[in-house]
Amino acid sequence: MGGTCLNVGCIPSKSLLDSSHHYENVSKHLATHGINISGSISFELEKIMERKRSVVAQTCDGIKYLMKKNKIDILHGEACFSDAKTIQIKAKNSATETVKAKKIVIATGSKPSQLPFSELDKTRIITSTEALSLKEVPKHLVIIGGGVIGLELGQVYKRLGADVSVVEYRDKIIPEMDASLGKELQRILKKQGLVFYLNHKVEDVKVKGNEVLLKATDKSGKILDLKADYCLVAIGRKPYTKGLGLENTKITVNDRGQINTNEYLQTDEPNIYAIGDVIKGAMVAHKAEEEGIFVAETIAGQRPHINYNLIPGVVYTWPEVASVGQTEEKLKADNVAYKTGQFPMRALGRSRASGNIDGFVKILSDKKTDEVLGVHIIGARAADLIGQAVVAMEYRASAEDISRISHAHPTYSEAIKEAALDSTGKRAIHI
Repeated sequence: MGGTCLNVGCIPSKSLLDSSHHYENVSKHLATHGINISGSISFELEKIMERKRSVVAQTCDGIKYLMKKNKIDILHGEACFSDAKTIQIKAKNSATETVKAKKIVIATGSKPSQLPFSELDKTRIITSTEALSLKEVPKHLVIIGGGVIGLELGQVYKRLGADVSVVEYRDKIIPEMDASLGKELQRILKKQGLVFYLNHKVEDVKVKGNEVLLKATDKSGKILDLKADYCLVAIGRKPYTKGLGLENTKITVNDRGQINTNEYLQTDEPNIYAIGDVIKGAMVAHKAEEEGIFVAETIAGQRPHINYNLIPGVVYTWPEVASVGQTEEKLKADNVAYKTGQFPMRALGRSRASGNIDGFVKILSDKKTDEVLGVHIIGARAADLIGQAVVAMEYRASAEDISRISHAHPTYSEAIKEAALDSTGKRAIHI
């Protein structure tokens, strides 16, 4: 129960990020605070993994409890459509059960994408699933893809002692977010020791003994050869529709394999809905959750809504990265007249007191109306701070509205107020 997020996604990765962050703080940063620890600092990878498994188990057990509490029947097995109102469920013991339903929701999620020219052996050439359960810290981890998954897991193993190289086809990391965030995050991660090869196309990946050999070329055709003991393929995810029997229904998919739905998340069969990673949009758990609630309320006869522009995106590296609304690049492409306000974290008293001075808050607002169009944050606790921006934008606040709200001092959230002040006539107080 719980799907990708709880089992092999959000929850286990955050557990490993937290444990590795603790280790890095103790081994590298406590002396700055006047805390001296005698002797060598070490970690036990198996205990880190054991804690991760415990967190996952507790969370999944919580889902089972909620199912039982709400009297929801759980049928275990592989489901396949016989027609638009009939599902065949094949259990592990090969027994088959037929279920008929008036309404059906497809929520089968996604799985890691593969390279067309290289087979995942899941031992040396791995996906995020295997990377969450390694039995050793890689000596050299090569990551194909500079997106969220690759960077988070790359930082975990870098903290634990691995050399980490990131090979990205595009000219920036976290390419779907505002370009300024990717530029700043890359600067910080390079300072932490990660090595980046941008504008590189991977041509070949193969295993030779206990080594992975990777070949890539840059825009000029120059060849890059990398050797590693592990290669993490993190080039995105694709919808999981294999074996669903969609051919037995009128349901269609687009060229990316995503199930087509209308504004009510109905498929081409009006009684069948689809949500989450299996349809278009950001592949994040909170988007899927909102869609699940939307469909449940729709079926119950209510009139819910989802504003897809206000689904936040988060990268849980340290510093964290969070974003909501329009990027500066998108506003330029759409010829929208806008204003920019930005405030550096290092100018905050709280940031200096905690030693987390990297990053900034950037607010984009309409040049004429001052309505906030996008908020982009990189810094400590950005994942939590972005919630304030989502609330403001849901109520169509202006940058001045945010600037006139009292923010507790000293807090990281003051950077949002200061960025709003900067957006409304360059009135930021502390820069």
